[in-house]
Amino acid sequence: QVQLVESRGGLVQPGGSLRLSCAASGIIFSDLDMGWYRQGPGKQRELVAAITSGGRTNYTDSLKGRFTISRDNAKNTVYLQMNSLKPEDTAVYYCNARKEWLDFWGQGTQVTVSS
Repeated sequence: QVQLVESRGGLVQPGGSLRLSCAASGIIFSDLDMGWYRQGPGKQRELVAAITSGGRTNYTDSLKGRFTISRDNAKNTVYLQMNSLKPEDTAVYYCNARKEWLDFWGQGTQVTVSS
C-alpha cells in the first residue's frame, strides 16, 4: 500500500521560512515524479513545484525564487523549502506522487502565515 506522509506544517510569521517533507512508502520512490500542491481558502488546488524522477524541477512562476523542491531518494523523501513566506501562502499543502497511470496524494498539512 502506497503512503505519502507529510510533515506537520504550522504557523509562521510573514517573512519566515518553513520546510515541509513528504515520506513515501510502499513503492520504489526513485521511479516517482513528485510534486507539491496547495489549496488556499476558497481557492482551487494549484501546483507549487514538481520534481521528476530524474531530478528536473518545475515551479509555478509566482513562487520561483522563494520555494525550492528537492528529493532524497535514499530517504524516500521529497522536500519543499519555503522562504520569505507571505500571508497569501496560507494553504493546505499536499504531496503528490505519480508514475505512469498511478497518482497518489498525501493527507495535506496546514501552513498558516500570519503575525
